[in-house]
Formats: sequence, C-alpha cells, structure tokens
Amino acid sequence: MDDLDRLAAQLRALAPSCGPVRLVAVDGHAGSGKSTFAARLAAAFGGAEVPVLHLDDLATHEEFFAWTGRMLDEVIAPLSRGRTALFHPYDWNLRRFLEPRPLPAAPVVLVEGVGAGRRALRPHLARLLWMDRAAEDSWSRGRQRDGAGLRAFWDGWTAAETRHFSADPSRPHADILVRECSEGYEWSLGPGGTPGTHHSITERDRPGQAY
Repeated sequence: MDDLDRLAAQLRALAPSCGPVRLVAVDGHAGSGKSTFAARLAAAFGGAEVPVLHLDDLATHEEFFAWTGRMLDEVIAPLSRGRTALFHPYDWNLRRFLEPRPLPAAPVVLVEGVGAGRRALRPHLARLLWMDRAAEDSWSRGRQRDGAGLRAFWDGWTAAETRHFSADPSRPHADILVRECSEGYEWSLGPGGTPGTHHSITERDRPGQAY
C-alpha cells in the first residue's frame, strides 16, 4: 500500500456524513494545488469510484461564492438521500449553465475548491482537508499559470476570496493540513482535527509541479 493509499483507506473507514456518502472537502486558496491533489487522492482509491465535484462548476462570473443554495439543493439534498445528484455546471467561456451533470452517491465523494469547507457545508463533511499554502504564494502560482490575459479576473478574484475567508474561514476548522513538498505531500493534524491522525506522505514518482 503506497502513501496516498493509506490516506484513502483512512477516509474510506470514516462514518458516512451525508446520507450514505463520506463527503470529503479539499479547500485552500486559489492556486494552492487543490485540483491536482484531489485528482491524485481520488486515484488512490484504486478501482473504487470516487467522484470529484469541482466548485468552479458551481461558481459564476457574477457569483464567485454565492453558490451555497445550488450546492445544498442540487448536490447535498440528493446525496443525503442516497440518490445521484444532478447539478448544472457553469461554462466559463459561454457564460451560462449547461445541461445537468450526474454526481453519484458513492461511498466517498470529494469536493474541491475555494470555500469547500464553508460554514454551510461543514455539517455534511466527513473530513475537511486544507491545502496549507499561503494566499500570496498560491495566487502568484495561479496568476503565472493563467497568464496576463486573466490579470483583471485575478484582481477581482483575490479581493473576493479575501472577503470570503474573512467572513467564513475554513482553515481553523480543517481536520487535516496538506502541504506540497518536493517529493509529494505532507499532511498533519489541523486545528479542527482529532489528535493521533497526522501523517507524512510522499509520492516517489511524482510528476512535475502542478497547480
């Protein structure tokens, strides 16, 4: 069993938190590496289906963080009844919502994105993981990734993200803090975690830097 497999096994062993689902949030600043980590964690469950909901699919140009109602109605409510959720993903190029997309009520479902650990969702979470990279460092990586063409977008985003976390911080409630390192990840007990659950993990054949 490799390192991320051990984390996956720990999450799989948790009690369900949203109906039959163990809903696991991966939160952190934009550019902190949430999407990459969530994808690798989902893959570590092996043959088990572990859907990943990206909160970029719920946010819009006009509402970076005003997606709570859609999340509760389209995702949390059906999952809590053991039913496949049908949510309307937002197309950032077309600037409109698309046809419904299914999200199965699998034993483990990952939710990744800025605000995944927000107050309204925490009662439904089995674990809250926080990508522990500083805001300015994360935003710098994101800006470099997206290029000068999205400079105005990032200016608006960072201001909105700062307001969001000032009003509804996630890190103080995180069960696990995840840090990216040169050979993979290290994870440790978060401010909201239970003693005895911290570990260090590495990925020996990890590809190059990702965001």
